[in-house]
Amino acid sequence: MKNIIIVIGSLIIAFGFNCFLVPHGILSSGISGIAILLGLITPFDTGILNFILNLPLLVLGYFKLGKRITLNTLICVISLSVFLYFIPANPITDNILLSSIFGGIIGGLGVGLILKYSGTSGGLDIIAIIVSRMSNVSVGLLLTGMNGVIVLVSGAVFNWEIALYTLLSIYLTGKMVDTIYTNHEKLTMQIVTTKGDLIRNDLLASIYRGVTITDGYGGYTLEKKQILMMVVTRYETIQIKQIVRKHDDKAFINIFETVEVDGNFARS
Repeated sequence: MKNIIIVIGSLIIAFGFNCFLVPHGILSSGISGIAILLGLITPFDTGILNFILNLPLLVLGYFKLGKRITLNTLICVISLSVFLYFIPANPITDNILLSSIFGGIIGGLGVGLILKYSGTSGGLDIIAIIVSRMSNVSVGLLLTGMNGVIVLVSGAVFNWEIALYTLLSIYLTGKMVDTIYTNHEKLTMQIVTTKGDLIRNDLLASIYRGVTITDGYGGYTLEKKQILMMVVTRYETIQIKQIVRKHDDKAFINIFETVEVDGNFARS
């Protein structure tokens, strides 16, 4: 089911690109935007360029985000590249302002869906997630900031009017991503288990968060247990629950919203 949603998200992104942005020379965010730029000034197809440019970042994602997220990202990169190749770049409207607005919103909708279901659309998404995990900055804000260089390149290669439309599109993409994918929201997880050491080792090997462990015992069974507490992002809860269930399918997991974090949020 998740892979189907990732493919649908890729189709949405490709539709936003080829039906709104590409025909007007407006760039999108991330590696896809660079692929669009190169596709406009070289004879190479945008879909093929998107795939080639994403390969080194997929390797980075494998080591930093894990096999599962990287596999989902690979599905997205391949399906997005195929959709970009086959969907004709014909504008739905000749109004460049409307194209900037709807291209940015539709692209952000696709990216947000993909991020929500444990994938990335590749490129700068991978870098944004890695940085977001180690900081208190939202993925959408990080993408907007990193994409500033694309705006500058757009202005230098084309003209500054196109650069401003590109900036508008990228801003709307970032806002839509944050609306759908609330990775920057912080949650506290309490895990009550008899397999505390095994779970702790796995968590520290794959999650960039500190873990606090206290001893306890069951009020009914009097069985000795460990209580693990972590402050994490919503995105990380999926991976953490998988790690916990791998070692203890009877573990009790309590998740609640965190209003504020003061101190080290990321494990150094």
